[in-house]
Amino acid sequence: MTRPVRPVLAVTLGDPVGIGPEITARTLAEVAGQTGHPAHHGIAVGDAEALRRGARAAGLDVEVRAVSGFDAEPAGAGVIDVFDTGELGADVPEWGRVDARAGRAAVTAIEVATRAALDGRVSGIVTGPINKEAIWQAGSKHLGHTEMLGELTGVTRQDTMFVVRNTAAEGHHLRIFFTTRHVALRTALDQITAERVGDSIRKAVTALQVFGTESPRLAVAAINPHGGENGAFGDEEIVHIGPACDAARAEGLDVSGPVPADSVFHQGLVGRYDGVLSHFHDQGHIPAKTYDFDGTISVTVGLPILRTSVDHGTAFDIAGTGRADHGTMLSAYLAGVDYSPFAERIRRTYG
Repeated sequence: MTRPVRPVLAVTLGDPVGIGPEITARTLAEVAGQTGHPAHHGIAVGDAEALRRGARAAGLDVEVRAVSGFDAEPAGAGVIDVFDTGELGADVPEWGRVDARAGRAAVTAIEVATRAALDGRVSGIVTGPINKEAIWQAGSKHLGHTEMLGELTGVTRQDTMFVVRNTAAEGHHLRIFFTTRHVALRTALDQITAERVGDSIRKAVTALQVFGTESPRLAVAAINPHGGENGAFGDEEIVHIGPACDAARAEGLDVSGPVPADSVFHQGLVGRYDGVLSHFHDQGHIPAKTYDFDGTISVTVGLPILRTSVDHGTAFDIAGTGRADHGTMLSAYLAGVDYSPFAERIRRTYG
């Protein structure tokens, strides 16, 4: 397989009737205009007409150029490239409505971009937001992006790594991991066991190493107030989290914890830790998004390809109005550029 000379990222439009085409157009127009000879090349994947409509909604004076392959040379400022999947042609559905045709187009773009990454034609993929109801109407059985990518790459277990790119420590990116995923809080607490926390610690340390931190420092959050106060406010730290941390340290890993959750994220943001293991959805999402909503992006760990993503939805209520903020898509794209040197390491580790 032939590797791209410069990092080439396949940027999927997401649902073509959501804000995906607009924020993709804004992002690719911005990065194309930053350098005369780009050090990286973003190519949209989806329907060319949907991207053109998104560019018009964004008020951009750009040419949308359809390319036939991912080896196309970037044209520079004023031109954004798209690998036209041709799913919709000129018949793009109405903005902001659940539509099976739009769902099918979103799925096709993901499939095309994923194959390109598996074949080594692109360094990684950056995914725009999809609408779950639309992809279900189109026949997909997947809960969302992550599950779909798992099937396409032959991986049964993936994890989420949040990256906060704009931290208080210059040049430092805080990575946040999760012991449990999309489950009710009561269920998540039931799933916290020493074995599960230990497994999550090891996966987080491996991910930090794969993504460029050779000697990672990981903090493990506590669950209960003040870390449980020696059992006064709960015993998860004593029974499960503490023993998992002790076992990891005995293996030679640089692991701190359990650290009270009201301070651990601040400590990570100022550079004390490279990563923080949180234990349930909102424990990690709230501090990251409160600190920097647009600068926080998601990386799927465990896939044999590099995949970064926005962490917001299709925003059907403002689709086509020109009001969509592309900050998170730009951050996801730039994170893809940052991590593209590790694409081969990602493939070797998780392939």
